[in-house]
Amino acid sequence: MTTTTATTTSTSTATTTATSSASVTKTAAQQVLTSLDTGSGVDTASLVTALVQAQFAAKNASITSRNTALTAQISAAGTLKSTISNFATALGTLSTGGTLQTQPVSSNATALGVSAISGAKVGDLSTSVTVSALASAQGARSAAVADRTATIATGKLTLQLGSATYNSAGTAMTGFTAGSSAAVSIDVTDGSLNGIASAINAAKAGVTASIITDADGKAVLSLKGTTGTDQAFTLTADDSSSALSQFNVGPNSGMTLTGTAANAQLTVDGVAVQRSSNTISDLVSGVKLQLNAVTGGPVALSSTRPTSAVAQAVADFVDTYNQVYASAKGLTDASTGDLKSDTAAKTMVRSLQSLTTKTLVSNPGTNAPTTLAQIGVSTNRDGSLSVDTATLNKMMAAYPDEVEAMFAPTTGNAIGLSSTLNGISLAAASSVTGLGASTTRYTKAQTDLTDEQAKITTLSDAMSTRLTQQFSTMNSKVAAYKSTQTFLENQIKAWNSDK
Repeated sequence: MTTTTATTTSTSTATTTATSSASVTKTAAQQVLTSLDTGSGVDTASLVTALVQAQFAAKNASITSRNTALTAQISAAGTLKSTISNFATALGTLSTGGTLQTQPVSSNATALGVSAISGAKVGDLSTSVTVSALASAQGARSAAVADRTATIATGKLTLQLGSATYNSAGTAMTGFTAGSSAAVSIDVTDGSLNGIASAINAAKAGVTASIITDADGKAVLSLKGTTGTDQAFTLTADDSSSALSQFNVGPNSGMTLTGTAANAQLTVDGVAVQRSSNTISDLVSGVKLQLNAVTGGPVALSSTRPTSAVAQAVADFVDTYNQVYASAKGLTDASTGDLKSDTAAKTMVRSLQSLTTKTLVSNPGTNAPTTLAQIGVSTNRDGSLSVDTATLNKMMAAYPDEVEAMFAPTTGNAIGLSSTLNGISLAAASSVTGLGASTTRYTKAQTDLTDEQAKITTLSDAMSTRLTQQFSTMNSKVAAYKSTQTFLENQIKAWNSDK
């Protein structure tokens, strides 16, 4: 049983963020100072860029830091949700595989197959079954028709279920007694063989129609009922003069029977019984019988317990749990965990920690174990689990049904380990209170940061435009002043040279 685990990514602390923002601001301020070159004038482009960066440096750094943290939280929430889901799925697959439950055994599985009914206890199974006859279904076939699409006749057919008597060869019905169910009227509007078969199937009255192509390429209408003495049927055209009457089934009818309706006949521990189906779930407690052939003698039913498989399952569960728990514990670590403040994540961890003490068996025997802790699964100081093999073996030997029940599938035990872990997984995935809701919240916060960053970008662009215009005007005036200065200096030099 394997699941996906994850490593822990640490988030920045408030102190680190503040220090980083101060450093960014200091750097931006230094760029402003270095943009001023008093020897050659002002580098306007560099100065504007530096001033804008200095104005918004702290906010940009804060957004970047928060965005990084949210990305880590989204990733961690998804990883943790996937990890617990994989764990629950793996355990569920193991539970439903049947290898952890006591299974019935047939001494003649070819003729009489057996399987455990979900949730049933078959550990004390000891039964003898003899199959004298299999349940069968009535069948009938028509004469061959050259063209299955050619119109034969339209009109109505009446289908009636009941019980029948047959000739010794089983090829003809000698008598029929209608059952309690009402007759079904079948309206044939497409009078071809295809249309007749479709109309019978559309009635869904317990008889299935199909068309078989014979060796000569002609089509034959084949009718098949369901197994059981009370599932014999008659089919009669309402108009006896209609060509549809060739498909009548019953005493003195035109179609040939290919099978007769009969019950299965068995002897269970010396008691003769009959059933309408070859699949029987109400004769042997907790066991489904599949009758495949007449046995000709008694078949012994017993059971075999999966002691080694259950012991291995416990060990595998503990190993996988420890991997999942280590991942969850790291992600929710109070100092370094990306989900250290996430309520859903911490709730999931608490649910995992309570697994060993949760009641997993309903209606246990006297003094029987009902929790993992009672069968030797203990919690270590670091929260991981370990198995006391001696205690586990002792409990499996004394209370095998209760230990098996802990690992039964959800359909067999609604409070078992598989059901419980599946419940934890569903709660973690919840979009209202679980990690699904956390992911939505973090994603929304990240979207808000994107909007905030866009606003800062807009303000930065506006400030850059405004400063550029201001410095451009200043540069024009400075240039004019320098031109006047140059003229005056040259004029003074000229005056001095005339003396």
